[in-house]
Amino acid sequence: MPLTTRAALVESGGAPFTFADVTLADPGPNEAVVRVVAAGLCHTDLGVASGGLPFPLPGVLGHEGAGIVESVGASVTSVAPGDHVVLSFTSCGTCRNCNGGHPAYCADWLPLNLLGGRRADGTATITRDGEEIGGHFFGQSSFAERALVDERSLVKVDPEVPLASIAPLGCGVQTGVGAVWNVLKPEPGSTVVVLGAGAVGLSAVMAAALSPATEIVAVDRVPERLDLARELGATRTLTDVREITQADGIVETTGSTAVLRAGVDALAARGTLVVVGAPPFGTEVALDVNGLLTGKRVVGLTLGDSETQSLVPTLVGLVKSGRLPLEKLIGTYGFEDIGQAVKDMTEGRTVKPVLLF
Repeated sequence: MPLTTRAALVESGGAPFTFADVTLADPGPNEAVVRVVAAGLCHTDLGVASGGLPFPLPGVLGHEGAGIVESVGASVTSVAPGDHVVLSFTSCGTCRNCNGGHPAYCADWLPLNLLGGRRADGTATITRDGEEIGGHFFGQSSFAERALVDERSLVKVDPEVPLASIAPLGCGVQTGVGAVWNVLKPEPGSTVVVLGAGAVGLSAVMAAALSPATEIVAVDRVPERLDLARELGATRTLTDVREITQADGIVETTGSTAVLRAGVDALAARGTLVVVGAPPFGTEVALDVNGLLTGKRVVGLTLGDSETQSLVPTLVGLVKSGRLPLEKLIGTYGFEDIGQAVKDMTEGRTVKPVLLF
């Protein structure tokens, strides 16, 4: 039968999060009901809440959930009731990129995760007072005590690892890690530069510290963020990207076109810059074409180009062993304090807020 649960909703673009009881649809054959234990707050959630993306509102956001499976649809085989899971993005599972191990570039990624607010067949997953509202956000909509989740969004994880410590793996952390491991793939002696020391950038710093890179440079304007970057493995910190020269690999997380351009100019011959930060749709940047002829590459990235079923458990293992110290990024808040979490994140007091249910 349909399940009623408490959720944090956004009524319209720019409105604050408010709480209401909503009703989850019956699980389909490839869906599961998850009791949410923790959920990370991400800039993508805030971008949609502000009205910057055409997600149907009112709606339930949240895409870095972690919890315990309560029930599963008839065709679900990867998890069972009682399993601990991290919730990540969903994908169709049948297109060329999904079959090739690149589900973050699924042919239907945007409608399934970010824009549609419905299942692939157009049916709603969440109603309020009998009216359909936006749901199925990244296949989960985890800003709720219970979430109806696509099987392809579910990753079974080690139950010995506290779920609050690994919820951010669903999006931000795997994005930063994947930028380094899946795209830059640092060679021994190389230099990796990370532009922006937020959650994604600091995740890239940690990933670089686990690679053969010799020099890891973090660039940010906030001294406290640079102090944290040094704790996490940066060998040098700077406040101005223009001080960088001859970088082998750069991860750009700020979304600033000026920073992006300066980063491309700072690349060494055959160097690669990974574009992670997302400015408003339609934003353009001018590049020196002749400067690119030395073999420089500029590569866009979604969610670290991750195959979640293999990457997320690996990252959980690194958290458990202490080699990926995510706890240094996380600040925890009660679910009812989501407004304060948004404020602290926006004002830079907390790198990665995690809501506890």
